[in-house]
Amino acid sequence: MTDERRAQLAAALDAVRRRIARACADAGRRPDDVTLVAVTKNYPAADVQALAELGVTDVGENKDQEAAAKWSAVTAPLRWHYVGRLQRNKAGSVVRYADVVQSVDSVRLAGALDRAAGRHRTTPLDVLVQVSLDGDAQRGGAVIDGADPERDLWRVAEAVAASETLRLRGVMAVAPMNADPDRAFAILHDVASRLNGHHPGADAISAGMSGDLEQAVAHGATHVRIGTSLLGMRKTLR
Repeated sequence: MTDERRAQLAAALDAVRRRIARACADAGRRPDDVTLVAVTKNYPAADVQALAELGVTDVGENKDQEAAAKWSAVTAPLRWHYVGRLQRNKAGSVVRYADVVQSVDSVRLAGALDRAAGRHRTTPLDVLVQVSLDGDAQRGGAVIDGADPERDLWRVAEAVAASETLRLRGVMAVAPMNADPDRAFAILHDVASRLNGHHPGADAISAGMSGDLEQAVAHGATHVRIGTSLLGMRKTLR
């Protein structure tokens, strides 16, 4: 880790934190109510370690092999979020290092994580149900009031809530491409309120990335997932 790279990360982190603080002020919220999840995919473990030393507490990854390697390499205490699409055959690996899986979008995936967590964990795995905001389950996300019971949002949430090894914590979503993020996150907020009404502990809303964190905070996001604005552009790790 060069001094130049550390200075870049420190400056970017300060800028992101100031954006979150301004967004919270505009929404009448406290900055402490919004957790920054640094999405470190395609960046080296050294960057993750440096961010931790700068005060970052939560990191997100979206590829199992890369995430597992970084988790083994980084010594700082961090809360690890798996934020990418997850195949059921990777569940046994992910539950070993992830503190949170934000991308559960099917009943079968919830079942796979339940079984894997029962084998490999002594504490419950926190889970967010990923919500499809445009109804296209092919792009990931459980469908609100969906016709397919396997991918229906409420059935997925109930499958998680019924598990003894998983803990339903809330919802996650990505604003659809070319959609108005303000409208998209308003829908997510309504879904989150409905879910929280049935499951009082499920109060987390993970929404907002580098381009739309302000709109997400305005609609109640408790977690924002920031990659590019924090770490810059980088080619895929080999």
